[in-house]
Amino acid sequence: MPRPAQSPSVPIENATSDGEAGHFPTSLLYSAAKLYYTEDVTQADVAAQLGCSRATVSRLLAEAKRRGIVRIEVVPPADLSSGDLADQLSRALGLTTVFLSPPVPSPGPGRTVADVMGGVLAPAVGRALMAAGLLPGDILLVSSGRTVYEVAQFDLVPLPGVLVAPTVGGNDQPDEWYQTNEITRLVANRVGGRANYLFAPALPGPDLYPSLLKDPTIQRVLHLWPHARCALMGIGAPPLLRSNIPQFVPPRSNSLRTAVGDVCSRFYDRDGREVPFEGRDRLIAVELEALRHIPVTIAVAVGAEKVESIIAGAQGGYFNQLVTDPVTAEAILARVAGA
Repeated sequence: MPRPAQSPSVPIENATSDGEAGHFPTSLLYSAAKLYYTEDVTQADVAAQLGCSRATVSRLLAEAKRRGIVRIEVVPPADLSSGDLADQLSRALGLTTVFLSPPVPSPGPGRTVADVMGGVLAPAVGRALMAAGLLPGDILLVSSGRTVYEVAQFDLVPLPGVLVAPTVGGNDQPDEWYQTNEITRLVANRVGGRANYLFAPALPGPDLYPSLLKDPTIQRVLHLWPHARCALMGIGAPPLLRSNIPQFVPPRSNSLRTAVGDVCSRFYDRDGREVPFEGRDRLIAVELEALRHIPVTIAVAVGAEKVESIIAGAQGGYFNQLVTDPVTAEAILARVAGA
């Protein structure tokens, strides 16, 4: 039998004047939690040792959790397969399919998650593209973004004769993962497809915009968008919380304060509704509404900062398939369950 804890100088039942937890001494919370969780003492025995009622013990344990004295970890059972987790996630988000990669490992010194995620996610992206059943002449659209760029560094799946085209302009962007023609070239090489380039900035100026729309080389790509069979896109985290965003995004935009993510450089709020920003009417990018009509739309995203972005994007109907890792999948399920 564990040694009885010393009784506090103030009666426990009077430790709070309103009968609510919140004013108990930290030492008392620790004593109750240690007896109950570490030494397997019943609540009745804890009450006897501390000289209080069982109802007070229950309040002590609840307050210990709230203050972080007790931390409970929920570990998925070993028999919960990745297929079960993928099915749970697809049902929770209303998606057709979820493809799970292995967990993305923690990067080593001097590296980021982005540096290591491409090789982990690429096989799952390949499975998603294979399942899309693309045939020669079908159109595959690809977005900009770090995730798609890193995935495109690795082998995907042979799709000979498929036409690969960007979903957004971006030849004026300094970062390679916002250079959509570069990503288009990489993906086309990885699948054995034919690249179609969009030689236009994402957000041209008011004078340049009308003339670009009349250019035959640009029209050729824009006319591919409504006939796309599949789109492969990254999901952006909340734009104003990111350290790196496309140069055309106004960093001090009041309207973007409500944005929780984006696909194809189109921003949306937590309900999946589009969030406009200054100059949006000149943005050369696939419209969100158009994404809803593409038969196969594959989003690729991992990380805690993408959880809300993924949920809102699925709610908006901007993708019907998702490639992610188990850690992100579990975090999404936890967020949906707690909503």
